[in-house]
Amino acid sequence: MEKNEQYYWDLLEEVKDPEIPVLSVVDLGIVRDVKVQEGVVEIIITPTYSGCPAMDFIEVNIKSLLQETGEGEITVTTVLHPAWTTDWISESGKAKLQAYGIAPPVGKSPDKSVLFADDVSVPCPRCNSEDTTMVSQFGSTACKSLYKCNSCKEPFDYFKCH
Repeated sequence: MEKNEQYYWDLLEEVKDPEIPVLSVVDLGIVRDVKVQEGVVEIIITPTYSGCPAMDFIEVNIKSLLQETGEGEITVTTVLHPAWTTDWISESGKAKLQAYGIAPPVGKSPDKSVLFADDVSVPCPRCNSEDTTMVSQFGSTACKSLYKCNSCKEPFDYFKCH
């Protein structure tokens, strides 16, 4: 059976982000392209930020998964341009973030007011209240901010828009 690109996209849904295990690398938008040519499978990925410590682990997991399915030559290529953006997170990925207790990005990355404003309305992923306050610009990882819900009193991470 000839395996096409869609087969590999579907398979890559099984590779989870090590920092947010409810998201696949496809949900997160890390996988940019899949190419299948003459028995060689190339997966093109972009890190969420250059120097992301999870990328080596993700590459190993991609190769391991494809080797388990009996693939021959596998190449994982990292590209840095264009830079990854939260706009690449799928709608399904945003819903998974919220269900996991992390507020998904608000707005689009080109909107600088969303990137740097302290007064962005970030809904609580637990109770959906917009009465929230930023506690710290940085949460459990550099790509998240720490917020507190003033309604349910729970702290939560917000996946910063960038």
